[in-house]
Amino acid sequence: MLPKAPIGETVSDLVDFIETHLGWLLDHITLALRVVLNGFQEILMAIPPLVFIPVITVIIYFIGHRDLRLALVSAAGLLLIWNLQLWELAMMTLALVISSTFIALLFGIPIGILAAGHDSFNAFVRVLLDLMQTMPPFVYLIPAVIFFSLGNVPGMIATVIFAMPPAIRLTNLGIRQIPTELIEVAEAFGATPRQKLLKVQLPGALPTIMTGVNQCIMLALSMVVISSMIGAAGLGYQVLVGIQRVDIAMGFEAGLAIVVLAIILDRVTQSIVR
Repeated sequence: MLPKAPIGETVSDLVDFIETHLGWLLDHITLALRVVLNGFQEILMAIPPLVFIPVITVIIYFIGHRDLRLALVSAAGLLLIWNLQLWELAMMTLALVISSTFIALLFGIPIGILAAGHDSFNAFVRVLLDLMQTMPPFVYLIPAVIFFSLGNVPGMIATVIFAMPPAIRLTNLGIRQIPTELIEVAEAFGATPRQKLLKVQLPGALPTIMTGVNQCIMLALSMVVISSMIGAAGLGYQVLVGIQRVDIAMGFEAGLAIVVLAIILDRVTQSIVR
């Protein structure tokens, strides 16, 4: 019989090493993420619902290419959340989704651009993305809890990692799909690599990149619900409490509010892509 491989002990030693020598870095990351998340939460909660809903309805109307039906459906969904007395929890969830998506795109899009321009780096990133996308979502909670304890910050870390792959993949794909003729024309006119990127590649790849943004938001919303298991506040935690108490009404209402947010975010980002 083969001896057991000491994988668990090795990982435990690695975690101890990181906490001992890089604890200061983890503290700074925690503080920065908490500032970002609290900033979004304060902005969303500072606006009264009956002011927020008409304003966001008008914004959705113009973002959605004057789609009145989309604006009215969004308004009805937000009014339903307010009527269910889940507004504050919904704003917590929305703040967590927005902040996680912002950070995921902040890192994901540049990595996708870099992968599009370097085949060796692309091969390396592809392996990591395959691993990230095939790993069960619950696994992301383990290192998040180990390094950042419980609460919103570890939920945000797990959400960022889970939601980042589509942004990287579709940014990379969109740039690689730019016709070579356009690149050759830009080079013939003496465009620098930066000019080619900003004036040819990114504008041409924008629809594909925006599809990646849409997928990133949807994955972030799904992971926010799962991260309630490690203390992330919002509608996901309400669903978790409903399951624990076998409270069908509580769980269904919170789940319905999550579905409403998902539909609004999905339709709005799809209209931007169009």
